[in-house]
Amino acid sequence: MNYLEGETILVDKPLTWTSFDVVSKLRWNIKQVLGVKKIKVGHAGTLDPLATGLLIICIGKHTKRIDELMGGMKTYTGTILLGKTTASYDLESEYNAEFPTEHITPEILEQARQQFIGTLQQVPPIFSAKQVDGKRAYDLARAGKEVVLKANTIEVSDFKISIERFPEIDFEISCSKGTYIRSIAHDFGQAVQSGGTLIALRRTKSGDFSVENAKTVEEWVEVIRGTSEFTT
Repeated sequence: MNYLEGETILVDKPLTWTSFDVVSKLRWNIKQVLGVKKIKVGHAGTLDPLATGLLIICIGKHTKRIDELMGGMKTYTGTILLGKTTASYDLESEYNAEFPTEHITPEILEQARQQFIGTLQQVPPIFSAKQVDGKRAYDLARAGKEVVLKANTIEVSDFKISIERFPEIDFEISCSKGTYIRSIAHDFGQAVQSGGTLIALRRTKSGDFSVENAKTVEEWVEVIRGTSEFTT
């Protein structure tokens, strides 16, 4: 692999790692192998620490492709827990409220599901990296300050749900860049007159790339160091 000329690789990001953790680990190993002080490494679309799955990593001259690669539709699988909410809309923060779920029927769930397909206006979570007066929204939220974010236009082309494990709702969703799945979970809870929290998330596709073709961080380190049995 010619890292200086440019490579695009697919990583299956592990749970609790930040996207920057992955970039940092791979960059350090590439620099060690090449014996260079600097090399550009970046990712085409952040995954939250509590999410797993496909992370597109661009190396060297391929970092110029990041904006292009970020523009593709994304597919995620995951689980929404109905009846509870958190301030962050996921398990990053503690449950802060409980809501009834006894009234929720399969018909109500299906009606709600249909509301989340098409062109939508979505308000990002206050625990997000959105800029507010030059500061990250999550920094303001963690400091206990009021955060008001504007709605963004997103596109959801497909949204499937399974209710077999109710009140946990398993789903698969295909959506545009900039969609917050945490907000989908929160808003879905409101749509069924309850609460909703994202308790599991995995990105399976981004544009033409699939997690099926990705390697773990450890496998890529082996490839980079030339000690891997895997082909590239």
